[in-house]
Amino acid sequence: QVQLVESGGGLVQPGGSLRLACAASGFAFRSYAMSWYRQAPGNERELVAAITSGGDSTNYADSMKGRFTISRDDAKNTVYLQMNSLKPEDTAVYYCKAIRLQFGTVYTYWGQGTQVTVSS
Repeated sequence: QVQLVESGGGLVQPGGSLRLACAASGFAFRSYAMSWYRQAPGNERELVAAITSGGDSTNYADSMKGRFTISRDDAKNTVYLQMNSLKPEDTAVYYCKAIRLQFGTVYTYWGQGTQVTVSS
């Protein structure tokens, strides 16, 4: 059974930090590119950050560059998102996503999301 379980969300003051984790099971984690998305009320889901299956390359949305860091630990089947200098506009539900292209078929899995609220 494929599972992606996010954790680490919560309430934080502006300027604070949070570290999200997404624990994967039921599929070959190390073969999948991983990414974090977020969705605020009334907004579309947007890409936050992505990391390749080998962990050798990362990509960030412009508004997150320099503040967020994505990383992965294949031994723990977990991807992380370190978020620093948080702003109220970072408030959203954060989701992790796994994706792999194999023999012409795209395999995609999503987690259930974790709420991040940035407020004083």
